[in-house]
Amino acid sequence: MPIILKSDDEIAIMRQAGSIVAQTLQKLVEAVEPGVVEKDLDKLVRKEFERHKVVPTFLGYHGYPATVCISINEEIVHGIPGDRVIEDGDVVSIDLGCTYKGFVADSAVTIICGNGQPQAQELVDVTRGSLEAGIGQARAGNRLGAISHAIQDYVESRGYGVVREYVGHGVGRQMHEEPQVPNFGPADRGPVLKKGMVLALEPMVTAGDWHTLQLEDHWTVVTADGSLSAHFEHTIAITDGDPQVLTVP
Repeated sequence: MPIILKSDDEIAIMRQAGSIVAQTLQKLVEAVEPGVVEKDLDKLVRKEFERHKVVPTFLGYHGYPATVCISINEEIVHGIPGDRVIEDGDVVSIDLGCTYKGFVADSAVTIICGNGQPQAQELVDVTRGSLEAGIGQARAGNRLGAISHAIQDYVESRGYGVVREYVGHGVGRQMHEEPQVPNFGPADRGPVLKKGMVLALEPMVTAGDWHTLQLEDHWTVVTADGSLSAHFEHTIAITDGDPQVLTVP
């Protein structure tokens, strides 16, 4: 498929969608505390998205049964919010997307519930930092691989693993568009970035090995070695200058 380029008007709509996602993520982060049940976070999203009159992109996507992905500790992505109670010290990754006027914004954050261990906090900080490193390379004229290489170098130089089996992606009228955006690889790989491209960058980082397993629910992805994982994501637009982060309040 061709790379999808967005007009200024389309990017403006995506920025509005991104703001709603970011505001809702803030409310979810504030709601995470010891004793909270995962599915109550799904209820919060439904309430907020109804208030903003936007569509929960994840709900029904290839049969996904919820509006948000909640992945805890060794869970990397696609965790289905259920009856699990979030406990003190849990590493909680929250992935969220909405559709507004036909366009999608997608973002994720990882937080520690209550009082976490220093090692867990370092994992979260490194993952957030790797996303910032990737965004720094999201400039017109660079190859896509510059983003991938910056993320991998940031993570592995600090002793952590980069998930390879799940990657970032183009985003726009669909949640997953071309091109795929790996979080690893050589800097000279992939298409040249152009103004108007919109990408969802989403490094997934592990405290151990990068290999993954999918659970029997056919959604939840976990680290194969049971190590902790973290996940951050922003939807960004390529411009003539600095990249624009669209998933901000």
